[in-house]
Amino acid sequence: METMDAILTRRSIRKYSPDPVNRDVIENVLKAGMNAPSAGDEQPWHFVIIDQHDLLEKISELHPYAKMLKGTPTAVLVCGDQHAPKYKDFWIQDCSAASQNMLLAAHDLGLGAVWIGVYPVEKMIQELRDLLNIPAHITDSVPKSSDECKTQNH
Repeated sequence: METMDAILTRRSIRKYSPDPVNRDVIENVLKAGMNAPSAGDEQPWHFVIIDQHDLLEKISELHPYAKMLKGTPTAVLVCGDQHAPKYKDFWIQDCSAASQNMLLAAHDLGLGAVWIGVYPVEKMIQELRDLLNIPAHITDSVPKSSDECKTQNH
């Protein structure tokens, strides 16, 4: 898919096939996120792959705009590291760029995807942090090659 075609035809998709997503496809989406620009090339993102139905259902109950997670086989939570030393507080823009890259990659790979924001709603941040055991210095910003892929599976 050409870049402009991907940008102009990408849409937020909220209904999904229950079929599992191939791990190689997920890795390609993550690679796209990891190749996003970041301030000073700090790459302050962490990606949590969520493919356990019970967790996806719990998240859909916690987040008022995440009801569609009940029907998806996989979600990726993009988180930012607040301890990024060089460019403090740029993690928000960096994670946003990574999220957009992943949305475009998912579209190119024939997957439906939607961006569901969490940050800066403190209550949702804390609920997801508790549910997924995310450390306090990592912030959930949105419900990727480098062999140093910073990912966690749930």
